[in-house]
Amino acid sequence: MAFDPAGRVLLVRHRYGRSDLWMLPGGGIARGESAHAAAARELAEETACEARDIAFVGTFVAREEGRRDVVQLFRGVTSDTPVADAIEIAEARFVPLDALPADVSAATLRRIAEHLGERIVDGRW
Repeated sequence: MAFDPAGRVLLVRHRYGRSDLWMLPGGGIARGESAHAAAARELAEETACEARDIAFVGTFVAREEGRRDVVQLFRGVTSDTPVADAIEIAEARFVPLDALPADVSAATLRRIAEHLGERIVDGRW
């Protein structure tokens, strides 16, 4: 989860999969890379934003499409203007937490509710 200094959250729309939904930026961990480093790298690759004050939020399990993925969530701040990479990401923008688009993924809505203290963290992505 990347936030700008005004507290808006960075959301992206992918060019693949559920391209109709806004989601949090993310991606995989390279061999020998820490999850912390992967979070910073993926954010920069996908949106051209450099995060600071990156902190671990928690580990979640996603069970979609018959597979089990482990998601490690981090939170950070950036003053950069997001630019979609146009390879994986079609669109990237900061959105106020109280004015989210209607088409935000369910997992993203759960993470935002947890961030706001409106939902208990249950480990389910």
